[in-house]
Amino acid sequence: MLHNPIFKGFNPDPAICRKGDDYYVAVSTFEWFPGIPIYHSKDMKHWELLTHVLTDDTKPNLTKLPSAKGIWAPCLTYCEEEDMFYVIYGVMNSMNARYFDVNNYLIKSKSIEGPWSEPVYLTSSGFDASILHDDNGKKYIVSLEWETREGYEKPGVICCVEYDPETKHVVGYPKRIWRGATDRGCIEAPHLTKRDGWYYIMCAEGGTGYNHAVTMGRSRNVWGPYEPDPNGPLVTSQPKESNERADDDHLKPRYFNPDSVLQKSGHGSYVDLPNGETYLVHLTSRPFVPELRCTLGRETAIQKMTWTNDGWLRMADGSNLAKLEVEEPDLPDAPMPEIPGHDDFDGGAIGNWYYSPRQMPTTFANVTERPGWLRIRGEESLASLNRTSLIARKLTSVYATVTTKMEFEPEVYQHSAGLTIYYDNMNNIFLRKYYSQTLGGSAISIVRLENGEKTEMLDTRVAVEDKPIYFRLNIEGRR
Repeated sequence: MLHNPIFKGFNPDPAICRKGDDYYVAVSTFEWFPGIPIYHSKDMKHWELLTHVLTDDTKPNLTKLPSAKGIWAPCLTYCEEEDMFYVIYGVMNSMNARYFDVNNYLIKSKSIEGPWSEPVYLTSSGFDASILHDDNGKKYIVSLEWETREGYEKPGVICCVEYDPETKHVVGYPKRIWRGATDRGCIEAPHLTKRDGWYYIMCAEGGTGYNHAVTMGRSRNVWGPYEPDPNGPLVTSQPKESNERADDDHLKPRYFNPDSVLQKSGHGSYVDLPNGETYLVHLTSRPFVPELRCTLGRETAIQKMTWTNDGWLRMADGSNLAKLEVEEPDLPDAPMPEIPGHDDFDGGAIGNWYYSPRQMPTTFANVTERPGWLRIRGEESLASLNRTSLIARKLTSVYATVTTKMEFEPEVYQHSAGLTIYYDNMNNIFLRKYYSQTLGGSAISIVRLENGEKTEMLDTRVAVEDKPIYFRLNIEGRR
């Protein structure tokens, strides 16, 4: 059986593709570098973190972007005719005044591990852009056209534009082709595919919250008109139908389904296997109840699908409720290297499972100056939107113990280093060693940021000597 989520922790907006017997999934990274992880599998049961697409933190420059902006919804595809991988991604620069200023780019590579081409600018009309390599040789870009006008249905409509790979430009202006298969509203995340002469448009509807769903329409013409799937959503956490077209609130906590462990299920992408099986990956979350806080972020799950005789995609169990356990495909077992739980920093390079906000970890840290140690050079605070010396790894469970050994000799009160549990620059807990002027030497204390409000827990302050120190965080969540 496949156990969901398959990618635990911060792994939103998955897109899946296949080359031969190899399966690849790309996910969003927002303000974090390296950008756009690529997971790899041969059996869709065992996965490895293979590589990252964006490793130059000047392309794009995410400095000073607020948390959750940056790299959105990468679309990973493989064009068999060219033997070429394509990635379409958006850089969300601002959501101020509900304008959603985004630029969409295309890059490509013969190898999934790169090197990737220089980014080609596509459009700025909306986010979640993706590409179809049509069997007639043409290429099409679909995305959400974000609506900014008063009196029009928000957040907008799916639009399509042809892309010319010779000129590296889109052809004309995007045309509106689809407003959704349901009345849940908040349509986004379009993926255009072609099968048996049908163009299928798979989207997310309901907002990326508790009314989220994967939906589908189809047409004989890429420009439409598209007919909606008569069965409604393909995959969701809330099967109850609703009319929310006039509501652009994406969270919609009133649709929380207590009968589903997987919440917010939507934003999907499917892949057909050579043996005739079909699987769909989608984002999901596992919130705390009753607060409905998803502290692990949005994760990636997988569902077994099947095609009906009349050409519609369905969940294999006949329902549309996202499942925790799914029948695995009929493929030979192919174990993959796992991300280690322990790191002695003796591998010659910083592991690819570490991330930093808005810059590459290698700009301020290395494991070569002192083999067996991770050397970090201090920059700005955890609250900064500029350059923060934070080496982070994704938390995959609300039950965890994290331990690190540190050597650090602070000389002024502004010197601090330690261990943090970090949601974003406005919400984190920092167990730190610093110089205490009051105590006249080094000390440890806890600093908490909650919604940007800082609390220094001086009652926990303890004087320490300047020698190696172990920090430990015990995380004990609840369900």
